[in-house]
Amino acid sequence: MKRTVSIQDISCFGRCSLTVALPTLSAMGIETAIVPTAILSTHTAGFQGFTFCDLTEEMDKIAAHWQKEGITFDSIGTGYLGSDEQIATVLSFFETFGKDALIFVDPVMADHGKLYPAFSADFPAKMARLCEKADVIVPNLTEAAFLLGEDCVLSGYDEAYIHALLKRLTSRFGCQVAIVTGVVYTPDQQGVVAYDAKEDRFYSYFGENLPVTFHGTGDVFSSSLCGALTLGMELTAALKVAVDFTIAAIRATMGVEDRYWYGVNFEAGLSDLAATCQDFKA
Repeated sequence: MKRTVSIQDISCFGRCSLTVALPTLSAMGIETAIVPTAILSTHTAGFQGFTFCDLTEEMDKIAAHWQKEGITFDSIGTGYLGSDEQIATVLSFFETFGKDALIFVDPVMADHGKLYPAFSADFPAKMARLCEKADVIVPNLTEAAFLLGEDCVLSGYDEAYIHALLKRLTSRFGCQVAIVTGVVYTPDQQGVVAYDAKEDRFYSYFGENLPVTFHGTGDVFSSSLCGALTLGMELTAALKVAVDFTIAAIRATMGVEDRYWYGVNFEAGLSDLAATCQDFKA
């Protein structure tokens, strides 16, 4: 059995971060450890007065204990970090546990042309330090632009622009694979485009561009993609698994009133995801 560790926050209520990653990766047949970066009473979209507990000091203690126990991982995945200080903590974690592990960084910090409110203007430069240690990075279009220090281009682009953007990402950060999410070439389709710098080859997978927006879809995609790559799936197959799982979660949520802020019903697709991964032979 493959073993992964997911480093991101726990929102005790609301479908995002570790409450998405842990069940998703477990359903894929992967032993999943967690390093919580913070504990929140709820996620931060649609709720007021949520609590927040920073766990930076505990992260170091967890890593020290695991190192003492000789624990190893096949992959390390990162998501939302609770503070600037945690960049150094995660870099240390990569140094200790990442030698023989796939390092998968989802640089969660921005969307729709803006940084999330919790992050200062210099945070992208700090997140870039994690990307420099990654094998795979998965920014959305806004995050890709912030990482590169470029203006955000969120519409009106073509395939040539996306391909050049991906090449700039792999060249800048030295990762083998860069994947940009939320790509829309035509109004009816949305998907992801990837570039493998080692192979000098582009990959893409698109599905229906559904006319809704839900919280947490990035976490659904990222966790299932990290799991698929951990299992050893080829990039083409891994992209399909992650996009199809995300679209299924969105479809399962459509028509449910007052749930756009809560998160997508990814649980409805876990049995199908498990069956897909059970059939896969690494």
